[in-house]
Amino acid sequence: MDDLEKAILCSYEMTIDPVLKSQAISYCEQIKSSSPSICRFCIERLAITDLVPVQFWCLQTIQDALRLRYSSLDASDLAFLRESLQSIACGSGGGAAARVCNGPSFIKNKFAQVFVGLIYFEYPSLWSTIFLELLQNLGKGNQVIDVFSRILVSLDDEIISMDCQRSSEEIAVASRIKDSMRLQCVPRIVRVWYDIVSAYMISEPELAMSILDAMRRHITWIDIGLIANDVFVSMLFEIIMNDNLLQQLRASASNCVNAIVLKRMDAKSKVVLLRSLQVSRVFCLVSCAGNSELVSELVTLIISYASEALDCVKRLGSMDVDGAAMQLLEIALPSVFYVMQNCEVDSAVNAVQFLTDYVSMMKSLTSKKVLQVEKILEVIKAKIAYSPMYRENLDLPDKIGREKEDEMSEHRRDFFTLLRSISRMAPDETQLFIRGLLENAIKSHDTTTEEIEATLSLFYRLGESITDEGIRTGRGQLKEMIPMLLSAHFICQKHRIVALIYLETITRYMKFVQENPQYIHHMLSAFLDERGIHHPNPDVSRRACYLFMRAVKLLKSQLLPFVESILQSLQGILGKFTSLDWSSKELTSSNFDNGSHIFEAVGLLIGMEDMVPEKQYEYLSALLTPLCQQVEFLLVNTNVQILEESSSKIASIQQITTAINALSKGFSERLVTGTRPTLGAMFKQTLDVLLKVLAVFPKLEPLRKKITSFLHRMVETLGESIFPYLPLALEKLLTQSEPSEMVDFLVLINQLICKFGTSFSTILEEIFPTVASTLFCILPNVALTTGPGSNTEEIRELQELQKTLYTFLHVLATHNLSSVLLVPKNRKYMDFIMQLLLSTSCNHKDIVIRKMCVQIIVRFIKDWCTKFNGEEEKIPGFRTYIVETFAINCCLFSVLDSSFNFRDANNLVLFGEIVVAQKVMYEKFGNDFLVHFVSKGLSAAHCSQDLAEQYCHKIQSDDMNTLRSFYLSLIENLRQERNGSLVLR
Repeated sequence: MDDLEKAILCSYEMTIDPVLKSQAISYCEQIKSSSPSICRFCIERLAITDLVPVQFWCLQTIQDALRLRYSSLDASDLAFLRESLQSIACGSGGGAAARVCNGPSFIKNKFAQVFVGLIYFEYPSLWSTIFLELLQNLGKGNQVIDVFSRILVSLDDEIISMDCQRSSEEIAVASRIKDSMRLQCVPRIVRVWYDIVSAYMISEPELAMSILDAMRRHITWIDIGLIANDVFVSMLFEIIMNDNLLQQLRASASNCVNAIVLKRMDAKSKVVLLRSLQVSRVFCLVSCAGNSELVSELVTLIISYASEALDCVKRLGSMDVDGAAMQLLEIALPSVFYVMQNCEVDSAVNAVQFLTDYVSMMKSLTSKKVLQVEKILEVIKAKIAYSPMYRENLDLPDKIGREKEDEMSEHRRDFFTLLRSISRMAPDETQLFIRGLLENAIKSHDTTTEEIEATLSLFYRLGESITDEGIRTGRGQLKEMIPMLLSAHFICQKHRIVALIYLETITRYMKFVQENPQYIHHMLSAFLDERGIHHPNPDVSRRACYLFMRAVKLLKSQLLPFVESILQSLQGILGKFTSLDWSSKELTSSNFDNGSHIFEAVGLLIGMEDMVPEKQYEYLSALLTPLCQQVEFLLVNTNVQILEESSSKIASIQQITTAINALSKGFSERLVTGTRPTLGAMFKQTLDVLLKVLAVFPKLEPLRKKITSFLHRMVETLGESIFPYLPLALEKLLTQSEPSEMVDFLVLINQLICKFGTSFSTILEEIFPTVASTLFCILPNVALTTGPGSNTEEIRELQELQKTLYTFLHVLATHNLSSVLLVPKNRKYMDFIMQLLLSTSCNHKDIVIRKMCVQIIVRFIKDWCTKFNGEEEKIPGFRTYIVETFAINCCLFSVLDSSFNFRDANNLVLFGEIVVAQKVMYEKFGNDFLVHFVSKGLSAAHCSQDLAEQYCHKIQSDDMNTLRSFYLSLIENLRQERNGSLVLR
């Protein structure tokens, strides 16, 4: 063993020292690059080495040399390589031939790749007789035939097949090779295929299989008459039908017939071909061949055959005078239905697409087509059903159960699309079919969990193809199916997947209940008994709570007579929250989720204005009072210093707050502050209690978020009567200055401003200094934009806070509250605010934010500046700042910059706001603005005197569209002068 062989072995060894392996690889690469006759070297080495890794390395090196530097290889070396490869393939290459032909499969495959690599460049110009040479030497035995079949397979993989993307050059090479082979040797190759398969299908089935695989690949481009003839097709079917032959061989023959079926040609020729094949003779094999590889390939053949027949029907249309194509299709359909219902269909075979296409072709329903529709529906039902082997995994879902649910969700998608198509084309038949399934599922004790779940899933998806009006009126069978569903008790109702789809299906058809209130009682029973909220499975109970809340939202006023009975049914669930000990193990996340939805549903029910006032007060008090008492008890008995001891108490407070928040959603401001103020008094008392949480736990972010959320709710519920509580609440929320918490705080302030406008000004004036000083300690006075180094959590939080600050200033300005900034104690923050707004309006990457800042400044100009008449300025220096800084930098230089893209819609909207700003500045400042803008701005941009005069004339007119169009053309002219090179000052 010489150094090269040692190096090759080291380079392929996985467990060797990495340094040594790297050195070995480097040495091998050096040999490759330094040897001028590397192909000759590798062939000679191949003839003498028995080390398989060295053989592989030699073949790989030749392949790389051909692929990367064929044009630079020596002509004599190429001639030697050509002769050597031919000798090896023909079994006469001495030691090299023996080592390749007797070697492992991957060596023979690699040799085939090298062989085809040379064909790529040299056939037929330099190596014109290679295929004839191969054919002449096949009589030397099995090993030569084996290599021959591998060469044909590699020829398809490496050159001919269009399954992978090819360059235009590669496509041209493939065409050259195929054209030459058609003229020279294809008929002889086909004859050899027949002879080899006939000779070896019993004695050497693996060899026959390799030839059939090669044949299947090349059927797509050779003359189909060479294969699709009585002699060849008879042999293929003889193999397929022979039970005594190897299953894999029969499957390979089926694949060849499938390739014939898929051969591209005109529709009339395809009909003749399909009829000649008589594929129907294999249909019977599917039902008796078991679950084998053969069945899998036969299924593919059957569906391909039917798909091609359907394609012929569509392409021929009225030209299918004798109905031959349709006859072929109808012969194949029963087998398609059978295999789809009873066999595993390869995912690569789009059987569902075939059925979808067939359904879309149906124009009218004959009795025969009605039967076909029913068969397709049976196929859908069979294919969407879970396997019983996963029943336990799906009931209490483990990893396997969750994976199966995800897989089934993906698997069902195309089948449900097919169902929608059928339902639109044959609505009555579809409803009748599903009704039959539903009746059977209710009455039969033999129906499995999986069948019931599939039935309910079909009923659920049926609703996707029915209009809201159709559901409301119970169109067709629905008027009987929905009541049947509402009162159903299935034998496997306790299983999670059945219970979930049952509740989802009821919810989908809830508008029928809304239109037919006589069924409300049945709907309530389904949700409130063990089928829904009281179901033993927590997943079902949790989902039932949410869906019940949705039902209450829809039916609301219709449920008024049932409120008493609903609350009685929910007493146990609500009691867990109104009397739950803080250390109880029942206080779980799932219970918490149930609680928020249940309390929202109850709030919607007892918050109705039509309810008797005394009852309403009684119900609300029965819920709020114990919840508030629990919070007070938890606060009194909590040691803040020992958070470990308090963690479960904190969780309790969070959940109680969420429950109260959800409950309050059902009560309108008019109800609690106008017609029934006693309800408002109760919510105020609750607010008092929950604000104490901020005093006890001032630094716990989860609790602060819950209280903030509740304040949002109370703003909408209590209206202005919340004002006395706001100073304390806002003060407590401002004790923390983390960016994320300041975002939440500003969102609350924005809500208060939008809700109350100037009525909120007094409180806003008081808190503004604290808000501003906190923000300006955190944020810079320039825009934070995305870029290198900005993708950290800290930077993202600051960007979000700055964005929320812009929104706050915009809301403040547009709700007539800019005067808050003029209060003496607030004026010191003006410089920071204006610098931030100017920087952002000129430079921010987010155009929407830039537009917002321009609008804020424009509003400030309108509010704080009057037409110049000698009066004292509201803010000394503001007028000068706007004219000299904002006008020049934002309204001129920022749009002159090449980054301002006039082809972008958002940029154009921003440009329109900038034009509005100029108009407002002219109206407020007159010639002071105009003279400075022209002399300091336009002149610096090298604007001509003529254009400057036109600008002065346009801005004094009242036509904003004309001004906007002129200013756009002006900017484009100036850009051409300066090439967008102005730098903002």
